[in-house]
Amino acid sequence: MDESKERIRALCLLSGGLDSQLAVCVLRDQQIDVQAVTFESPFFSADRARTAATQLGVVSHVIDFTPDIVGILKDPPHGFGSQLNPCIDCHTRMILKAGQLMEDEGLHFLATGEVLNQRPMSQNKESLAVVGKDSGYGGRLVRPLSAQLLPETEPERNGWVARDKLLRLEGRNRKPQLQLAAHYGLTNFPSPAGGCLLTEPNFCTRLRDLMEHGGLNGRRNIELLRTGRHIRLSPSTKLVVGRNEKDNAMLEGTAELYELLIKTEGVPGPTGLLPFTATEDEIRLGAAVCARYSDAPTGESIVVRIRSSRGTRRLDVVPSTAEETDKLRI
Repeated sequence: MDESKERIRALCLLSGGLDSQLAVCVLRDQQIDVQAVTFESPFFSADRARTAATQLGVVSHVIDFTPDIVGILKDPPHGFGSQLNPCIDCHTRMILKAGQLMEDEGLHFLATGEVLNQRPMSQNKESLAVVGKDSGYGGRLVRPLSAQLLPETEPERNGWVARDKLLRLEGRNRKPQLQLAAHYGLTNFPSPAGGCLLTEPNFCTRLRDLMEHGGLNGRRNIELLRTGRHIRLSPSTKLVVGRNEKDNAMLEGTAELYELLIKTEGVPGPTGLLPFTATEDEIRLGAAVCARYSDAPTGESIVVRIRSSRGTRRLDVVPSTAEETDKLRI
């Protein structure tokens, strides 16, 4: 590169997966300075991206995407995928926010690790074009792994990035990416599956229940969906029951003021969490459900402790049956 020319600087969306790491590497082959931006929310973590940014040695920006994705979930203009994944609208908002950051940082263009037709619904030519158009940054958005199969972009026309040095990957075959990973010395990357809870059926069942009973207001209510068993006691009251020591510790350690913690006495058992608005009947039912998951003998009354910041009380309950509990479980 001619040192007299301005150094070109790009902002690449980095999920932490192999494709987004390769996009950074392909751009850096052209002596382009690359920074990374990652989005996190209760539905997807930035941990893999942080690890990838360290491996790549790039400046990394992490943005809380929670308010954005919660708003999108309420009414996604382009609808959902197979579960509650509004991929097109989610990607559009990410490109919009990345574009704003690009301008704030004085960078030249955006990039992603998307591969044409790797995901039939969200990475076909039409969907990629919609994301670019609706975000307002399509002209400055380069997809280095498939650029030669896509329309020429402003960075290419301006000579900021050489189109003939970009790639033409397409489809779900991972062999070319693995070969490139070996070429660039990338060894730390996750499998392509997973990453977003909005594609997982069991999680989405819980999320639909939350949306139907009280909505998505409050980050903690969303984060709790990842923990324990969820039991719908009434339209206004849900019980969360720990499945293991980690769940129990999480429920006990994060309980908010006046929330009710339920624990069996005399026998090992899980921790249960109820809202402070639970009625007496709901408290007794919640205690019986917690007892059902304890080591208490079937059909025998046991003592269950109900604790909150207001004090502690004890109830004698008979554990609910498996059949009764299954009817309530989300």
